[in-house]
Amino acid sequence: MTHRSALFAAVLGLGRAGSNVGDHFVQSDYCARVKGATDEKPVHFAATPDDEPTVHGTSDGIKACAWHCLTYTATQALAVGAGARALGIRLHPGAAAAALALSFVTHYAADRRVPGGLLETLATKTGKGNFWRLADHGINGAYCLDSAWHHGWETAAALVATIGAKTR
Repeated sequence: MTHRSALFAAVLGLGRAGSNVGDHFVQSDYCARVKGATDEKPVHFAATPDDEPTVHGTSDGIKACAWHCLTYTATQALAVGAGARALGIRLHPGAAAAALALSFVTHYAADRRVPGGLLETLATKTGKGNFWRLADHGINGAYCLDSAWHHGWETAAALVATIGAKTR
């Protein structure tokens, strides 16, 4: 394995771990439920079963998705930053910032799950519409396609992050 490929593999692994933690442990229940809300398809959210649900439209959906993507990207930054330091990897600050920006933007584009949104449209146009709608037999097609989208862009972000990277 070459020096650059080893750096890429390390950064990809660290970023992947950070994204998984950010997407599943750090993301709040509120953000997970409200990030796809629109005025045409509002989301009714109650923090507990005893609470009266509140109604959330487009503005709240945009804010919830942006907040989720911010905490997701921050979690990735912490994972990659701490891991790179521990492994003696010095990332170029501009490349790292560009990689995090790519991660934020592509995550927002996928997670702002409005009806007829980016991933649903992409799934339909690529013949995966039925898989997108599948939610049976222990499989959720929308979640699987969302995950594949994120993994692909995380790989691209790791490539960007390792531009100009060095070991200490």
